[in-house]
Amino acid sequence: MTHQRKTTHNVTSSSRGDGIKWFLLVPAVLCGAGALTFFLRAQESQQLNASTKALDTEAVSVTRPQQGALDNEISLPSTLQAYTDSPIYARTNGYVEHWYADIGTHVHQGQLLAVISTPEIDQELAQARATLEQTKANLTLAGITAKRYQDLSPTNAVPQQMVDQNTQNLAAMKASAQAAAANVARLVELQGFEKVIAPFDGVITQRLTDIGDLINAGNSGMGAQLFRIAKTNVMRVFVPVPESYSDQITDHLKATLELTALPGQEFEGTVTRSSDEITPGSHTLLTEIDIPNPTGKLLPGAYAEVHIHLANQTQHLIIPEGAVLFQAAGPQVAVVDNKKQVHLHKVTLGRDFGTTIEVMNGVTASDQIVSSPPDYLVDGMPVTIVPAAGGAS
Repeated sequence: MTHQRKTTHNVTSSSRGDGIKWFLLVPAVLCGAGALTFFLRAQESQQLNASTKALDTEAVSVTRPQQGALDNEISLPSTLQAYTDSPIYARTNGYVEHWYADIGTHVHQGQLLAVISTPEIDQELAQARATLEQTKANLTLAGITAKRYQDLSPTNAVPQQMVDQNTQNLAAMKASAQAAAANVARLVELQGFEKVIAPFDGVITQRLTDIGDLINAGNSGMGAQLFRIAKTNVMRVFVPVPESYSDQITDHLKATLELTALPGQEFEGTVTRSSDEITPGSHTLLTEIDIPNPTGKLLPGAYAEVHIHLANQTQHLIIPEGAVLFQAAGPQVAVVDNKKQVHLHKVTLGRDFGTTIEVMNGVTASDQIVSSPPDYLVDGMPVTIVPAAGGAS
């Protein structure tokens, strides 16, 4: 009996020990599972934050400005212009009776170019001359009458009022005669405009009329412009010199021209004047260069590459053309700092070389600039630098 009680007591104690172990094990397992869940969720949150941050940054490729070559000249594109280029209009109404100069004709000042038939002007001139003769006859009669009354005035044979009236009539007739003479002179001038003459030595570049065309006087209406004449013994070009070179542009500076139509040939010119004003939109100085053209090889309208020889050598940075942002604030370049943030720098542009462009100021050779920035980049925007297409970053 005693042995049975001891056995029962041992079984009961063992059961209690197992229960306590399970009671302690279950919370431990639950705590471990909770810690593992918390750890996994924290990792997921970190990954989500990293993904969100990566999505918030702009992926860009960067490059550094390159040093341009040292040179003492700037090359700018331009178009040749005649030193003097003028349209020729009619100064009277009528019909073209004949023309004497076609395109390419070299003419001299005062040379006859065309004749305009003006029958109305001819008739008006004939009428005006007849009126002038009539007025002269009336003036002669008024002079004789006024003198006669003045001679009779001392004898009191005629009233003083009649003397005054005839004196005033003589003065009115003199004024009428002067007006009639002026009208005749005006019509003679208009009749002289029937002959269209060259205003200066040059070449006819356009003939815009033909025999029988109705011509209106002045520079408006149908058939107004008859010819266009250009003086080409001296040519001129206008080039927009970048602002950074403007302080080196002076009169009598030497320049050379190269033409696509005449490869291998150079034509010497001279800077004759500049506008003395920086154009706000382009930040350039308008400069005129004159080139002698005694042989006539240079033609108006031809494309020319102008090389202006500067007194001092210059060297500027070169960047890809696609790196420039053209916005309302002007040309800008996106520079990435050490914190991987973008800063927009205003720059002054120089010569355009096609795929690259010259930068006068605004960036340094050590700056990291975005190779192809999107238009929505703003100051302070975080970016991620990725390798460029060529493998460089």
